[in-house]
Amino acid sequence: MVALATRKSATMLGFGFASGLPYALLLGTLNAWLGEVKIDLATIGVLSWIGLSYSFKFLWSPLVDRMALPGLEALGRRKSWILLCQIVLVLGFVGLAFTDPAKAIGTFALFAFLAALASATQDVAVDAWRIDVADEDTPVELLSSIYQFGYRIASIVGGALALVLAGRMSWPLVYLLMAGLIGVICVVTLRAPDTPRPEQGTLHAALAQPGELTPRVRGIALFIVGTSWAWAIATIVTFMVTMLTPLGPGEKHPSVGDFTRQFGPLIVAATVAVPLLVAAVTNAMRTRGTAVLTAPDTRHSAVRTMANHLYVALIAPLAELVARLGWGVLVVIGMILTYTLCYNVWSSFAFPFYLDFLHYSKDEVAFASKLFGIFMTIAGISLGGYLFLRLGRMPTILIGAILPMLGNFVYADLAEGAVHIDAVGQTLGLHALFGLFGFDPRMVRLLLAISFENISTGIAGAAFVAYLSGIVSKRYTAVQYALMSSLTFLIGSLGRGIAGEAFDLYGYATVFRWTAAAGLVAVLFVCLEWVRVARENVLAVAAEV
Repeated sequence: MVALATRKSATMLGFGFASGLPYALLLGTLNAWLGEVKIDLATIGVLSWIGLSYSFKFLWSPLVDRMALPGLEALGRRKSWILLCQIVLVLGFVGLAFTDPAKAIGTFALFAFLAALASATQDVAVDAWRIDVADEDTPVELLSSIYQFGYRIASIVGGALALVLAGRMSWPLVYLLMAGLIGVICVVTLRAPDTPRPEQGTLHAALAQPGELTPRVRGIALFIVGTSWAWAIATIVTFMVTMLTPLGPGEKHPSVGDFTRQFGPLIVAATVAVPLLVAAVTNAMRTRGTAVLTAPDTRHSAVRTMANHLYVALIAPLAELVARLGWGVLVVIGMILTYTLCYNVWSSFAFPFYLDFLHYSKDEVAFASKLFGIFMTIAGISLGGYLFLRLGRMPTILIGAILPMLGNFVYADLAEGAVHIDAVGQTLGLHALFGLFGFDPRMVRLLLAISFENISTGIAGAAFVAYLSGIVSKRYTAVQYALMSSLTFLIGSLGRGIAGEAFDLYGYATVFRWTAAAGLVAVLFVCLEWVRVARENVLAVAAEV
């Protein structure tokens, strides 16, 4: 409570709550509602693409950082964006509450998309606010911890509490209540401290020095990367609109699987391969002295400043990574893209699986997934940290890649009656142990499956965060981390559409096994990265001799 004694830290708690609540409601709880009204899993998978807003948020982060909002700027450069996003969130949740997804899934999806976009943008502004207001009395480390605390509370409220409430009232009323909670946070935002707009000359000065690429070349690079990203986003949004538009007589929706197989590789190429290639080319031009400044660039304008921010956000971090790692960057990016694939690709379907397929009650799922499950995740994160200290980085990362694959097989067994889960539980005495707390065998199966899955993903998450933190450059720490962490969810998020269609066609157990097999790709990249790191260490030692 001492940590919350200051205005900044108390505000940070509220902002953490405001960030965590929409994420829980939009990417988890919303699917429980959709499953209850019999929306097919393919549609749920496509609708879950709204989560790509969180993956793509670094694209518009320079805009949030630089653009003043007319009529709201007097509140402060961060508070104005945070308040605007919270107002949109309130309107989005109210819109969801007044829309029947069974009758108007397109309108429902539009409100969900607007809310996800506002939530992702709010995260950008809140992250910047946390860094701006930190001082000796409330350092950024303390504010980050308080933010995580508020975020976890919101996860419980938006997950467990929302499910419990939905068992006692209608889903629209639940989302109206959640909109009210965001409305309360708006009051916190109005009273939050803010910082003045800093001078923006440092960035321009760095890119204006001799040896840096000319503004024209940087502009061309930005155009190529921006066009690639714009095409990818437009392609995804267009298909979402097509899938969620009501059908006429005799019409049927296009296949999500066909779309993913046809455009998925192209989307990954546009968002990953093209920026990497542009980064490599700009590095080569700088090294050879082609199209670089020979004298300081003294011209300055608002457009030039915005372009500089975009360049630093989208291209410079990748250029540094390519220059530092060389061809090894392909292994690193491959590992980042696939590491969470085997469990991230089906995570949006957890609630429909528990509630509609296994027929657990909302109260049972709320306890098992959002209360008990959180403690298991914390246990996994703690165990991951311990393994990191005892075994080292790469062994722990490899363990984190293998265990979630096994977790998918556990879920496949759960889908088929939990014969093996029961056998292990009986052998280890876990059924008897849980029975002491009043849990019947059916509930024990769910708790054991969630335990293994959450501990596994907790270990994987801890290992991967540590890996990303170690691979980034100190010069671009925040930007590179944001960029690479967003890529972590790209393939998994894209795959949710085809996963939903596959669940409808082949059943849960089969798809769980397929996604487990997909995890072998991540294991391969981890092994390649282990070899790369070992070789790099050998060369470093040889250079010192």
